[in-house]
Amino acid sequence: MPGQKKILITRKLPDAVINRAQASYQATLNNNDEPYGVDQMIELAQEKDAVLCTLTNDMSRSVIERLPNSICAIATFSVGYEHIDLEAAKERGIIVTNTPGVLTEATADVALLLILGASRRAREGAAMITTDWSGWTPTQLMGLSMQAKRLGILGMGDIGRACALRARAFGMEIHYHNRTRLSPELEEGATYHETPEELLKVSDFLSLHCPLAPDTKNFLNEKRISLLPPNPVVINTARGPVIDDEALIAALKSGRVAAAGLDVFDGEPKLNPGYLDCKNAFLLPHLGSATIETRNAMGFTALDNLDAVFAGKEPPNKLV
Repeated sequence: MPGQKKILITRKLPDAVINRAQASYQATLNNNDEPYGVDQMIELAQEKDAVLCTLTNDMSRSVIERLPNSICAIATFSVGYEHIDLEAAKERGIIVTNTPGVLTEATADVALLLILGASRRAREGAAMITTDWSGWTPTQLMGLSMQAKRLGILGMGDIGRACALRARAFGMEIHYHNRTRLSPELEEGATYHETPEELLKVSDFLSLHCPLAPDTKNFLNEKRISLLPPNPVVINTARGPVIDDEALIAALKSGRVAAAGLDVFDGEPKLNPGYLDCKNAFLLPHLGSATIETRNAMGFTALDNLDAVFAGKEPPNKLV
């Protein structure tokens, strides 16, 4: 309709989100869902007022500097925003928003799925039942119990606390490190550790929920893996690069780490092929937020942000 703002949506989003976007804006869609190259995205952004992008889109400084002057906002369909150069956007006066808060429950569910899948050797079991399963035996695929084990949570934000809530139902003892200690009400009896290293020493299970930052990139390296108790299980639903892949793969192959459950990877979708050789690695293709309800909520939140921008209001999830 004449007078509507024009937006570029860079990936195929859920139908409910697309329907709302088309009702509110002149929306250019990516119906094939092939990730745009930089040149194509810049071309499609011409005469648009905003870009609704995802983690798969390069929004580095060199890209943002090429965006047309008409672009006043970048709304990312994600909580993470490491694909966007915030300083470059700020210099150009482009508002950047994300979608926090709506992924908590779904991601915590997947963290528990990874804990169960890794500790109970689900990958090996699924392979066995389709190949050479000859029936039950007393020592077949014996895994690790969760009951009375210490779950170390690195990053006790919304998702970390939701993971803790679920883990308590399995009888796990919660330990955590956070940049700021939680109030007693939010701790709910969890044990706080002043440093990540102190947390690692008691983590029979370690679940990573920290953001990707310079001090967390390759956080779980060979030295820190050596601090873990015997037979630990490592879980990652945060960001792939917080793990040193070569160090974890070596630890999985040597038995220093009993198992790992991973939903995110450095360089995804091209994960380190070493993981494929580790039968004790339970791997998922970045499913953390992949429920209908959550993906719809992410899209609606991104559109809420754009609605606010175009109404001249402060968007609820403004980054810059």
